Amino acid sequence: MKPATTVFELSKILKLSPSTVSRALKNHPDIAPETRKKVLELAQKLDYEPNLYAVGLRTRKTREFAVIVPNLTGFFYDSFISAVEQEARLLGYSLFILLSGDDPNVEIANLKVCVQRKVEGVFACITPQTQDFTNFIKVQKLDLPLIFFDKVPFQDTFIKVCVADEQAARSAAVALIGSGKKKILSLFGNMQMSISERRHYAYVRAFEETSKSQLLTIEVATSADESREKVLLAFSGSDKPDAVFCMSDEILIGAMKAIQMMGLKVPDEVAVISISNGFFPKLYHPEITYVETSGYKLGKLAFARMIGYLKGNKHAEELIAESVLVKGGSI
Repeated sequence: MKPATTVFELSKILKLSPSTVSRALKNHPDIAPETRKKVLELAQKLDYEPNLYAVGLRTRKTREFAVIVPNLTGFFYDSFISAVEQEARLLGYSLFILLSGDDPNVEIANLKVCVQRKVEGVFACITPQTQDFTNFIKVQKLDLPLIFFDKVPFQDTFIKVCVADEQAARSAAVALIGSGKKKILSLFGNMQMSISERRHYAYVRAFEETSKSQLLTIEVATSADESREKVLLAFSGSDKPDAVFCMSDEILIGAMKAIQMMGLKVPDEVAVISISNGFFPKLYHPEITYVETSGYKLGKLAFARMIGYLKGNKHAEELIAESVLVKGGSI
């Protein structure tokens, strides 16, 4: 592979100083039009591309954002990244993706990489085990823009961009209440996470306020496998549920596997509703009714807030991307 052409090579060929060539490439007004034309023509001929890393070291502006996510196995994070990348590209930025694997130690290491790499902003989705925010606070003190999204800290000292967790959970509860189902198995994620706590609170509150005849069984499932096992166990007894609520896509995948293993018909033998990004519910027949929590919408909102920070709006706040009920044939 041919080595990249440098400013020094251009200056040597043209018998100009490197600083003159550099300013000509930037269309600096101090450079004569004839000189600028010669430099640009040679640069094009030799496929010159600026060394963005070197420029970043010199100017401390890398034109790069970092996104820290737990994984890329779900379409929620894919769609979030897609939205951020689209917006970033329009403004001349690129993305640097880091995976935590739901490990807080890897999360801390990733955060240090962001600082060392001198990215211009960080989008972070925390792990379920993240309890110590010391390193994130250090990042704030460096005036490095930090936007938490989806799974966010409880503290109100950070900028957070979330889906409408309480609205989504309440919409799902209202749909179940209206369905007339009496025994509802409700599956929630890790209760140490603010996303699970909020959804659980709003969901249960909706039933307490409007329904006196429906029996809720609340279970925690932190993975698709655990969700599958919780559903299989619930249907192993004589008092079987007639509906299943899933707090997330991951939980939905496990629940539907169990339902298919048992040969149950949806919605005749069991109704199903989920909070979802929208991809997985459409894979089943009938399609699963779900409350949309869009990663794409969240990405757009998060990027807009990042640009707001870069323009001077640095105050802590929480922004919400609204959710909507999408009817399928599962209730």
